[in-house]
Amino acid sequence: MNTPINTKNAPDPLGPYNQSVLAGNTLYISGQIGINPKSNTLITGDIALETKQVLENLSAILKAADFSLEDVVKTSIFIANMEDFNAINTVYATFFNSDKAPARECVAVKTLPKNVNIEISAIAVR
Repeated sequence: MNTPINTKNAPDPLGPYNQSVLAGNTLYISGQIGINPKSNTLITGDIALETKQVLENLSAILKAADFSLEDVVKTSIFIANMEDFNAINTVYATFFNSDKAPARECVAVKTLPKNVNIEISAIAVR
């Protein structure tokens, strides 16, 4: 059985989907962008701040589903500019311990929703 998991501590979906879906022991988290859920303000202009907000949104969804960052086994990072790769990694490393960091890919794309600079999705397993 698939159970949608949503929280007010992360931004509302921009379309007909849930923030995450729990299927058995696996949580699939939809791509998150840098919207501050408290103010509904889009964070752009500083890739470090934008990345931090995205990862805070992912963390809030994990918490709502009773998971943690340590349960994340895979992330997918989509960025508008590969020149931001190092700055993103610096922030990402503050959320994920490099010894136990999840598998991931990071790809540059032409555009992202709301013309943001970064979007991250994740898969977590208990």
